Amino acid sequence: MKLSDFDFDLPEDLIATRPARPRSAARLLVAEGDRIEDRRVFDLVEILGPGDRLVLNDTKVIPARLSGLRRRESADGPVEAKVEVTLLEPLPGGGWRAMARPLRKLRPGDAIRFEAGLEAEVAARAADTAELVFNLTGEAFDVALAQAGAMPLPPYIAARRAADVQDREDYQTVFARNPGAVAAPTASLHFDDRLLAALAARGVAFSHVTLHVGAGTFLPVKVEDVRDHRMHAEWGEVSARAADEINATRAAGGRVIPVGTTALRLIETAADGTGRVRPWSGETDIFIRPGYRFRVTDALMTNFHLPKSTLMMLVSALMGPARIRAIYAHATRQAYRFFSYGDASLLIPDAKDDAGPSQADGQGTDAG
Repeated sequence: MKLSDFDFDLPEDLIATRPARPRSAARLLVAEGDRIEDRRVFDLVEILGPGDRLVLNDTKVIPARLSGLRRRESADGPVEAKVEVTLLEPLPGGGWRAMARPLRKLRPGDAIRFEAGLEAEVAARAADTAELVFNLTGEAFDVALAQAGAMPLPPYIAARRAADVQDREDYQTVFARNPGAVAAPTASLHFDDRLLAALAARGVAFSHVTLHVGAGTFLPVKVEDVRDHRMHAEWGEVSARAADEINATRAAGGRVIPVGTTALRLIETAADGTGRVRPWSGETDIFIRPGYRFRVTDALMTNFHLPKSTLMMLVSALMGPARIRAIYAHATRQAYRFFSYGDASLLIPDAKDDAGPSQADGQGTDAG
């Protein structure tokens, strides 16, 4: 498989920079077998029914983007320079791994001052990231970060406009509760309280899992043979309750439908070869591409993805490469809005064929 197999032409005016309002008014492309329907997200109440279970990622995006001043002592007195920081992940011992711009001008010992009394010292610098140690921890850090930080919008939005106050609501799911992500599980952004209540009244069940989406989700694939690509790792957890709920739905003959590729990757990591999901926590770097045998996923709700991305490979694995090319061609002809703030799709593959082995790279670390 070549990287070019997952490329397609996308007009730039189809890249969404703001979400639909209300959330559930976004368009929904429903692909089942060879059939394509153009619907709205609120039509899920008609499309789904009793016995279906939606798996939702309840990670919470932190305001991880910070603007500050680097202060460094020199023979002529203190010298200050502007620094842009995006937090990536907490490190053992209380530090944070972060992207910084300009990274090359940072060195260990530099102090960076942000708003709300938040300060950091550069503890170390690697080729593409820095390690920062902050003056605040725990709740005090969370409060200061909430005041000083901005939502870490994806590069294809940030290149067109700066994050603002509205993004603090727009770039967060209504069921977010476990802080730790630096990117949103964007398919879940289409759900509002009214839609969730209507689906519950319809008899659709919900399970919550957590996968903290990292900035690596935006990293490009740089190898031509996609089998040589190595995925970034992200921390996730499937609770015993969620595992039991998913297994009960499968046993009753219902459909398990993850909302978003993050939820899908997590439950596929937690499933054994028979499709039984077990309680699980740890880091997963599962790479799902054509040839993968899905263990527990019956359908997927997801947004429209970047050309040549690992997420294009994932949906190609679910629906088949030729079918995905047809679906994306329809989406561009019909002017669906793409990427994080864009429209959604509901991908329902043909019935599973139980023959043959499962194939995937990086099943993750089983920590329970």
